[in-house]
Parts: sequence; C-alpha cells; structure tokens
Amino acid sequence: MNSSKSTKKIGIVVPTLGTRIQFLEKTLRSIRAAGHCHITIVSPENTLLDRFANAQLFDEWVSDPMQGLVEAINHGIRSLPKSVEFVNWLGDDDTLTPNSLSVTSTQLEMNPEIVCVFGKCQYVNEVGQPIWMNKSGKFAVPLMRFGPQLIPQPGALFRRTAFDSVGGLDSKYKLAFDLDLLFKLKKVGQIRYVAEQLSTFRWHSESLSVGSRDISVREASQIRKANLPKLLRGIAPVWEIPISYLILFTGKILSSIDNLKNRN
Repeated sequence: MNSSKSTKKIGIVVPTLGTRIQFLEKTLRSIRAAGHCHITIVSPENTLLDRFANAQLFDEWVSDPMQGLVEAINHGIRSLPKSVEFVNWLGDDDTLTPNSLSVTSTQLEMNPEIVCVFGKCQYVNEVGQPIWMNKSGKFAVPLMRFGPQLIPQPGALFRRTAFDSVGGLDSKYKLAFDLDLLFKLKKVGQIRYVAEQLSTFRWHSESLSVGSRDISVREASQIRKANLPKLLRGIAPVWEIPISYLILFTGKILSSIDNLKNRN
C-alpha cells in the first residue's frame, strides 16, 4: 500500500504482535468508523494481515523494529504520511467509538493552542461487557501531579507538531509512557476534555496494562514526582503511597468484576 500521496489529516498507529487477531479486526473496523484517517499497522510480519488489507481495514504496514512497544509506536508515527497533522496509537484489543476522530480532530483544527483532546472511556471485559466508565472530565488535568492517571489515552488525539516537539514517547518507560507524554505536552499547549465517550479499553489478563499493573503504578508515581515543584518532592510519599495502593486495589476490583461477568 502506497501512502506517499495520502491527504488524510489523522493518523492512527496500531502496534501488534499479530497474536490477537480476533480483537485486532474489531479494533481496525472501529477506527474506520471513527473518522477519515490513515491507519498504520506496526508488526513483526505482515503475512497474517493479508485479509485485513483485502478488506481495506488499514492503509500501511511497517515492520516492527523489535525494540519494545514504545519504539514500535514511535516508528509507526514517524512513518505516517506528511499530510497527517493529528496522531494517536491504539492497542490491538481496544476500540474507538463511531465518529470519535471527527469530534477530536475538530477541536484541534478550531483551537491551535490545544495539543491534546480526550474524552470518556468505557472499560469492558474480554467479551465486551461494560465494567466501568472513565468520565473524569475536567478534573483529570489538574489532578495529573497529585492523583491517578485519569486521562484515557485510547480515544485521545494529539497534535503531531507538539508530539514531535517533545520527542515523542520516552522508551525508558515500559507502560506509563502516555502519562510522561501528557506532562510534556502540557508544557507546550492545552489539554482539552470533551464530554463524549471516545473509546473502549479492554480489561483482561493478557493486556500489558492489566498484567503488569505494578510496573505501571510504579512508573506513574515516578513521573508524577518528577513533575512536582522541588519543594514538594520530598513529601510526595504522603499522598503517592496511598494513591498507588488505591490504584492497585481498584485494578483488583475491576478484575473481580470481570471474573464475575465471565462466570455469568
């Protein structure tokens, strides 16, 4: 597939190992329904993707550099056509809601000071049953330095020039790289909330965010502390320790709800 003549303004990167084909197809179809965009798949090989190409479910395939998830996403975003102005990545088991990209891209087009738009995110279990709705709203940005990560990345959209200006994603983080990106973007522009559901996040044991929750929580705590004023960093454990336990406890509750729904 040749993307050199693309005129699409939105680019979505889907990193995948090709092992969750049953979810991947739903992910790609949801992106197509979300708006007019260029879809790039980053994977170790493209042999398993032939049926998706024939169905026009993506526009370009690029080879995974095999240097971890962060570099796969960075590589995919760098590979997007020059026409692309707004970017994001989506896990191969998550989905976007219909017309969500139209909603977020309109905000970015109309407001040049905005570098990121986000909205509500529905958490679902492995079979798609609702577990919890993240609708943190306007409180998410002010709480970035003092509370849990409440800005759902899957349905967000980033201004490409801003993404590039902060160096993209930092590969020293295995899981909380989206939070690190948000802190960097906040220094160069505004982060805007829209009161609409833009995505779904699939909560299941094979998800990196779920299976390695302790790593994600530890990295997020380090990132928040690094973005505090120096005078507050020494006392950060006063709220960071209970917040970390709260996040881990919430994760266990969501997993328990998932298990109960699967039994039923």
